[in-house]
Amino acid sequence: MSETTNLDAQAVADDHGHVFHSWMAQGTPRPFVVAGGEGSWVWNHAGKRFLDFSSQLVNTNIGHQHPAVVKAICDQASTLATVAPATVNTARNAAAQAVLERAPEGFTKVFFTNAGADAVENAIRLARLTTGREKVVSSYRSYHGNTGAAINATGDWRRSHNEYARGHVHAFTPYLYRTEFWATTVEEECERALHHLERVIQAEGPASVAAILLETVPGSVGVLVPPPGYLSGVRQIADRYGIVLILDEVMAGFGRTGSWLALDLFDVRPDLVTFAKGVNSGYVPAGGVMISEPIAEVFDERVFPGGLTYSGHPLAMASIVATLKAMADEGIVDNAARIGADVLGPALSTLTDNPLVGEVRGVGVFWAVELVADKTTRQPAAPGVMAKVKAGCLSRGLLPFVVENRIHVAPPCVITDDEARQGVQILSEALADGAQG
Repeated sequence: MSETTNLDAQAVADDHGHVFHSWMAQGTPRPFVVAGGEGSWVWNHAGKRFLDFSSQLVNTNIGHQHPAVVKAICDQASTLATVAPATVNTARNAAAQAVLERAPEGFTKVFFTNAGADAVENAIRLARLTTGREKVVSSYRSYHGNTGAAINATGDWRRSHNEYARGHVHAFTPYLYRTEFWATTVEEECERALHHLERVIQAEGPASVAAILLETVPGSVGVLVPPPGYLSGVRQIADRYGIVLILDEVMAGFGRTGSWLALDLFDVRPDLVTFAKGVNSGYVPAGGVMISEPIAEVFDERVFPGGLTYSGHPLAMASIVATLKAMADEGIVDNAARIGADVLGPALSTLTDNPLVGEVRGVGVFWAVELVADKTTRQPAAPGVMAKVKAGCLSRGLLPFVVENRIHVAPPCVITDDEARQGVQILSEALADGAQG
């Protein structure tokens, strides 16, 4: 066994012995080691390279080890490595201004957090304090984070073991491929989903509902791009009942959909926007809430009862400023849009010839390939099939993001045409293996 292979084996052993991992039984094998990365690639100690079609957890939008962002973090560390959140700091000011340049019209403040989950927590807090109401309506098909209110707002299975926050209600949102509304067209799905949402609010009592919380493009649950008119319809419902509209852009924001924010693709203006992940590609933990002026003004003379020791941490702020500048200077958001329209979309659409592929959907560098056991019944593909497809990808040098019966295709926004084509070709080969049973 070579020295580098020994390093990988030792890393796996040490991990198994000492690290407690999220969302898994601790005895589950974890043999995949990442020792380094650059651009759209990662590699292990033995030097085996993998094209990162996952962006880790859909966050390395600017790619791995972007030199301008790494330098900004190092420069800030040499100047001021940390500072109390109540202190005025120019790094935080610059990051807030950089974020607000990409915010919808009428947004004036940013509350910085450590990640996406606590961004959602504080957006809910802002909505409740502003309205004096309690309930939050979110989607069954959603993921908002693993903290108290965020996990209760989440709709998927992960909330079921963590339901200890109050005032959370769920509704079904559009998903025509597996419609809950007996819809046969996009228009029917949109209209009926809006009717259902409004009826849920009416049944709960509109005067009790503080916020509607939705991922602009639900990510972990399947990259469910909303149909035309849906989000603007939600805005109308929120306005009708005086409800705060929160859009969660933690996964979909900052280039992932080929736009600065996913909401830019739709006719909608929310009251609060949560963000994290792509704002600095996760180089340093960071997130936040963009706050519209009417909500920000509520707290001009009223204490906001929330805070975090590392809110606006200088290293995170420097990485945000450098990331957003590099994305603008290098046309990275435009690249994501072009890659999605010209390369990924057309290439992925050819996968529907495979008997396992039920639907391909997405935008920018944010796609899902949904696998089924039968195209007529749309029964989801079995776990064993998914494991075989994943193994086929890894053996060929592709790092996929596998969720339930879906392969999520979410490479960095800096991916090249050739890399995108290479990744889809590997995925096609792995799907062919899976279809052989």
